Amino acid sequence: MAITYLKSGKPETERVAEDVKVRNIVETTLAEIAARGDAAVRELSQRFDQYDPPSFRLSSTEIEAAISKLSDGELADIKFAQDQIRGFAQAQRTTMSDLEVETLPGVILGHKNIPVQSVGCYVPGGKFPMVASAHMSVVTASVAGVPRIIAAAPPTNGQAHPAIVAAMHLGGAHEIYTLGGMQAIGAMALGTATIDPVDMIVGPGNAYVAEAKRQLFGRVGIDLLAGPTETLVVADDTVDAELCATDLLGQAEHGYNSPAILLTNSAQLAQKTLTEIDRILAILPTAETARVSWENYGAVILCDTYEEMLATADNIASEHVQVMTKCDDWFLEKMTNYGALFLGPRTNVANGDKVIGTNHTLPTKKAGRYTGGLWVGKFLKTHTYQKILTDEAATLIGQYGSRLCMLEGFVGHAEQCNLRVRRYGGKDVPYGSAEV
Repeated sequence: MAITYLKSGKPETERVAEDVKVRNIVETTLAEIAARGDAAVRELSQRFDQYDPPSFRLSSTEIEAAISKLSDGELADIKFAQDQIRGFAQAQRTTMSDLEVETLPGVILGHKNIPVQSVGCYVPGGKFPMVASAHMSVVTASVAGVPRIIAAAPPTNGQAHPAIVAAMHLGGAHEIYTLGGMQAIGAMALGTATIDPVDMIVGPGNAYVAEAKRQLFGRVGIDLLAGPTETLVVADDTVDAELCATDLLGQAEHGYNSPAILLTNSAQLAQKTLTEIDRILAILPTAETARVSWENYGAVILCDTYEEMLATADNIASEHVQVMTKCDDWFLEKMTNYGALFLGPRTNVANGDKVIGTNHTLPTKKAGRYTGGLWVGKFLKTHTYQKILTDEAATLIGQYGSRLCMLEGFVGHAEQCNLRVRRYGGKDVPYGSAEV
């Protein structure tokens, strides 16, 4: 393989050190919330967001007042986006059927898809109010039939962001809180005197939010560890440098640690993209953020063949993979590790982030090797059940079950089976016998 890095970002050792620092801060913060509840949450809100309202939960009047600040056009755009996301989530839901099958005469096995009973949806605010994240989590949970959906987002300029509130409310949230960061995750997962805990936490966020979810996993369910945005552009000479540079910087502006990588088999495209990135950074209003991400986490990787590009892309396992080549469908068929694919020059990650209908909460930090992104199925639990309807079936299964239990030395288990053989099969089986 001939793979050349024309540009690379921070070494992995520096990134690991940053992760350790975040882990320690989050551990201390969650312990404070667990011990002191609302008081700790309020102190954290004051410290990080300079926000200290009478109540973090918005009343119906406050929700209506926030929504009234939006124009008709803004509301229409929010509703359009939610229609697309709801429609795709509903289409996904129809693929998940309950099941019941008779595997042997008189033996019924089945499963039911049951919604998680309470979910906390986190919507990032910070540098950019992520209105679309409310669609992705709240709308999708609503389609799944979750009976209690609470949503939280940090304040913007000292108040709840009107568009986020509208998206949460229209999406189907039952409780809305103006609360951000680690304190929001901790409060929803651990519960306080004023916030009942939930069964599951979903939604993207910064490194502290992702780490809080990681530490709380087990006590509550999570969707996935959605950390800083990642984008990988896989391109050949069928596209130009402007497209590649725009798609890279369009995601690098998310934060100061958003990896953006160009993977190509065209040396000319690679060099021109580097030049084009410099040109765009000189005029991009969000260049202060995008430049830091590009300098510290950006990369340009040159390969000889499409097979090398495929193998490298699967190894990177990026959250967003923008494929613009003469063989896009080949990548769709062959790629196995990614969050979401965006195929062809007409497609772009921003549409996926905001409106096209697929979910934008996606795996980062190579988690695409073992999980997909947030979807309606994440809010559903598939539970199995069994029924034995006839004496003959109870006897047959009981005989096999007894022998297999004794093979492992579980006499008490075997007796559960033996009792059914005696009762429904009329057989004289001694207690703890393997001879059934």
